[in-house]
Amino acid sequence: MTRSIINSLISWLMTKRMNQIDMFRKYPIETQREVFMNLIQKAENTEWGTRYGFSSVENINDFQSRVPISSYEDLKPLIEKSRSGMPNVLWPGEIKWFAKSSGTTDDKSKYIPVSNDALENCHFKAGQDTIAVYASKVQNTKLFVGKSLIIGGSHQINNLSNESYYGDLSAVLIQNMPFWAHFFRTPDLSIALMDEWEQKIEKMANATIQENVTNISGVPSWTLVLIKRILEITGKKSLHEIWPNLEVFIHGGVSFLPYRDQYNKLIDPSKMRYMETYNASEGFFGIQDDTNTDDMLLMLDYGIFYEFIPIEDIDLDSPRIYTLSQVEKDKIYAMVISTNAGLWRYKIGDTVKFTSIYPFKIKIAGRTKHYINAFGEELMIDNANIAIKEACEKTHAELREYTAAPVFITNSDKGRHQWLLEFSKEPEDIQHFTEILDNTLKTLNSDYEAKRYKDINLTMPEVIVAPSDLFYIWLKNKGKLGGQHKIPRLANNREYMDDLLSLMHSMKSYA
Repeated sequence: MTRSIINSLISWLMTKRMNQIDMFRKYPIETQREVFMNLIQKAENTEWGTRYGFSSVENINDFQSRVPISSYEDLKPLIEKSRSGMPNVLWPGEIKWFAKSSGTTDDKSKYIPVSNDALENCHFKAGQDTIAVYASKVQNTKLFVGKSLIIGGSHQINNLSNESYYGDLSAVLIQNMPFWAHFFRTPDLSIALMDEWEQKIEKMANATIQENVTNISGVPSWTLVLIKRILEITGKKSLHEIWPNLEVFIHGGVSFLPYRDQYNKLIDPSKMRYMETYNASEGFFGIQDDTNTDDMLLMLDYGIFYEFIPIEDIDLDSPRIYTLSQVEKDKIYAMVISTNAGLWRYKIGDTVKFTSIYPFKIKIAGRTKHYINAFGEELMIDNANIAIKEACEKTHAELREYTAAPVFITNSDKGRHQWLLEFSKEPEDIQHFTEILDNTLKTLNSDYEAKRYKDINLTMPEVIVAPSDLFYIWLKNKGKLGGQHKIPRLANNREYMDDLLSLMHSMKSYA
């Protein structure tokens, strides 16, 4: 099949698909109800479906009254059965692929089932939709005249069964792509699926320099590492000197806010667009359909049924739980999903805020476990990202990575937040940076502002400047370079912070 024929076919399919997306924008509740019934009917003869009487479930209320909210630990025994090769456990048939996920940087790995239905009707469909949405907004796009640089992880054989495999989600998707899709991507599989991240960056850089790359997909932090290495090898100052047809970076995994200024210095901002997606090992949930806003369209026909727990109920034994028809704009919810990979009423661990109702649009607010609420301040990741960006802009600083944790109240000291920040360009006055950070958080978060009032509960935050590559070395020491591994931005305890500070002190002692 020639490239011109493929291009024509893609154009036709994209037009058809945009019509379908417009339909679920108009009829979201009906779309979700149809997805729900399809899931129940398809899974009624599985071990899970038999356990909870799916054959007699007639509506969402039946489902909610019978099926409990699940965590990974709840589903793990059944997932292990599937990994060993047993069919019809959580989803019909045998599941061959599992996305290995640690959530953030925890040592404990999760193996998220990725069924054929999830591959085809969720992940691959979402990838095609991302391109369709982009092309519908950008006239005369040259996306299809070149290649997509996809920065993925690695995979290896599952020890429990020679017939099943696991790896980073990105690697699972690359391995299972249809043959024709490989004409449009770079580098080749031998490099894309390498385990050793440092060697992989080197090989990816050298292999892609000569390609006509028109778009990049990846996590902002690790993509930035690759871009800098490519510029070092070529001696160029801008990525457009190497790839003149580069026009869009499709990103996800972490907030892009702390990285935007660095990208603008390495890539001509007048020639570049940025498009956010919300994808995870458990499913693909959102696509930015308007580059003038920073929210995403909630994708409703990927075989995922959504429920939402108000953030204030997240730790309750019997939380309120809403379907899409019951959510409110500007409220933060923990997301619960039932999927065509056999995750049933599964707490994904993310929180979202609805920015629009009809159509339903969301922003990622943070993680249910990655926030700081040691003093009632309820500091979420979106607050932190915006405040960091503001402080960097006003002090002309450039940030690489950060994390924050509480310093708890003692007999002699009040509580405070401790921020560990690694800069590529440090602010001249770190105290001024700290003041901007603090004041911005006050404007964004009334709970934080109240706790900071006259230093009654919280004193001024403490900002510690990390040495270069501290976070990189920390991840490397844990064997978690590349892929979808992420720095935990906020923690309600000191586990990550103390570990990083200990490493920082050891680095200084050997310097």
